[in-house]
Amino acid sequence: MPNDVYAPPALPKGTLRVTPIGGLGEIGRNMTTFEINGKILIVDCGVLFPEEHQPGVDLILPDFTPIKDRLKDIVGVVLTHGHEDHIGAVPYLLKLRQDIPLIGSGLTLAFIEAKLKEHRITPYTLQVKEGQKERLGPFNLEFVAVNHSIPDALAVAIKTEGGSVLHTGDFKMDQLPLDNRITDLRDFARLGVEGIDLFLVDSTNADVPGFTPSERAIGPVLEDVIARAPRRVVIASFSSHVHRVQQVLDAAHANGRRVALLGRSMVRNMTIAADLGYLKVPDGVLIDFKKAGNIPDNKIVYMSTGSQGEPMAVLSRIVNNEHQIEVGPGDTVILASSLIPGNENAVYRIIDGLTKLGANVVHKGNAKVHVSGHAAAGELLYVYNVLRPKNVLPVHGEYRHLVANAKLAVQSGVPVENAILAEDGTVLDLRNGVVKKVGQLDLGYVYVDGSTVGEITEADLTDRRTLAEEGFISIIVVVDKSTGKIITGPEIHAKGFAEDDSVFDSVRPKIEAALAEAAQSGSHDTYALTQVVRRTVGRWVQASFRRRPMIVPMIIEA
Repeated sequence: MPNDVYAPPALPKGTLRVTPIGGLGEIGRNMTTFEINGKILIVDCGVLFPEEHQPGVDLILPDFTPIKDRLKDIVGVVLTHGHEDHIGAVPYLLKLRQDIPLIGSGLTLAFIEAKLKEHRITPYTLQVKEGQKERLGPFNLEFVAVNHSIPDALAVAIKTEGGSVLHTGDFKMDQLPLDNRITDLRDFARLGVEGIDLFLVDSTNADVPGFTPSERAIGPVLEDVIARAPRRVVIASFSSHVHRVQQVLDAAHANGRRVALLGRSMVRNMTIAADLGYLKVPDGVLIDFKKAGNIPDNKIVYMSTGSQGEPMAVLSRIVNNEHQIEVGPGDTVILASSLIPGNENAVYRIIDGLTKLGANVVHKGNAKVHVSGHAAAGELLYVYNVLRPKNVLPVHGEYRHLVANAKLAVQSGVPVENAILAEDGTVLDLRNGVVKKVGQLDLGYVYVDGSTVGEITEADLTDRRTLAEEGFISIIVVVDKSTGKIITGPEIHAKGFAEDDSVFDSVRPKIEAALAEAAQSGSHDTYALTQVVRRTVGRWVQASFRRRPMIVPMIIEA
């Protein structure tokens, strides 16, 4: 992908500018802005979850820099569905301007309203459903039902003076969905006949041949695994996967078991889904976790978070013996989710940990306990042929997914120059059916670390990785202010480097000699002396131990 940063020109009147802020080259942070005639519409505003090389980071947000000075021009945020990678960054956007309207389906808005309540924000919302049309400033919106791994997902058609766009959000074409709500290809076909100038399409499974299996295939497998489980069953999934929880409730009920929900987000989301009628709870199946301990082991199922190996989620705490539930021989643990790229090592550690505890671990690799929520290559080809878009912008995926999706578009008849590979910050202008790249913004990751947002930098993460992998050495030296000669020290302390401080006996004379040489040359500046010590210790550590720890010298004048 291109990395040359260049500013776009002023936006001509009547031209639609499309800028992906996140979600291209990554699975998460989905956010795209659409601008025309001075007004901005945003589609989705999600988070990305950190990987192992980002220690201490809680969440990663889209970079709001392009819109921070344009907040008053934003007419609304369309949320295609209620997954965290599409709604999770909304609280941070609304902290910049609280009255930005949020547009979405009933379940999507219920999920984001509950999240915003924790941030003490009461949003302005507009609930929509498939078939509904709305006008926001210069944007005419039409919403289309799509099937995904969460109920109430919507695609959105955006019609403007500059052209017509269709954004799928996340979707697949399950022909037998649990809620009987299929992706509406009739509406897609009608929109195609009317003319779609630019098609933004989910790329997550573009490199997977064929068709994504139906959710209905999972229910019998879960029921069979639960039926054969001699003791407790723990099932981990995403806290927003209403369909999967429904299947667990039904399978437990069929086997005479009760279900306890674990994890704050799981309890919150499923309570909302049940209250709104999206989750059908069989009578007497749900039980409060606090009372579950009174149920015989062969009569209980725990439904938890933590399927991606998140360190603070329920399943990780169970593995680390930090939870009230203690998994042991005879227990069955089911990981009912797919692997998000980047989480593989964390998930395999969970599987190993549970196996060591004696549990029977069932996962997608050894049983059909999960299907994806994203369209595979066969489904994408169907959609291209139904829609016949003039231009295609693959979104929502890592680079290989975007490339695979672009190739499918070309195979279906889209001209190769109209299958656009972009990255976060690529600025595209649409006018008269023609899409042109007109700029490349320099967008970075915005890290949420505890209560701080955007204050942690890549340099900070490099320091954290160094501390974790290479250790830390501090050197304290007191020198004479006038002569620069050593009065006391060097005193050396280390963490994560060596158990015996005697290893530093050989470097102390080197430090003393280097400081004496610096003093003799007339260098008494504490910063210069600090650098002398850092270089001396760094060369010694590299030569002696082949390591690069963090070295923090402190020169004190007396």
